[in-house]
Amino acid sequence: MRCPFCENPDTKVIDSRPTEEGHAIRRRRECDNCNKRFTTYEKVEEMLLMVVKKDGGREVFDRNKILNGIIKACEKRPVPMLEIEKVVNEIERGLNNLMEKEVQSEFIGELIMEQLKKLDEVAYVRFASVYRQFTDVNTFVSEIEKLLDNGKRLK
Repeated sequence: MRCPFCENPDTKVIDSRPTEEGHAIRRRRECDNCNKRFTTYEKVEEMLLMVVKKDGGREVFDRNKILNGIIKACEKRPVPMLEIEKVVNEIERGLNNLMEKEVQSEFIGELIMEQLKKLDEVAYVRFASVYRQFTDVNTFVSEIEKLLDNGKRLK
């Protein structure tokens, strides 16, 4: 690995450890020339996934969009960042396991809502209100009633 500071081609690995639940390796390196340290990550190159938007447009899948949406839905809720990361990793892994080149944005939205429902019901309703574009209070109340009915059936 080439040193990012002095461009020396010889660096040595000081420490390696798994990250992202074992799906990547974090390596701490030191340059033989300038003795500066830096970190690299090694992970499996995943297939490029395209997201087909509602308007028919296409864009490259970006896990940060999912992460940011879930963080916003969980704002001021007792949901640890570690749990949010797990949800995002699970959704991304599930999409990659489909082995599809394109996936509908609606499918991704439903996956997110499914996970949020298990994680935090308030975050789920917040996300659903934006995702499903609730236009009035009745739509909002209807979604909460569905949640309450599901809760009764589970007991």
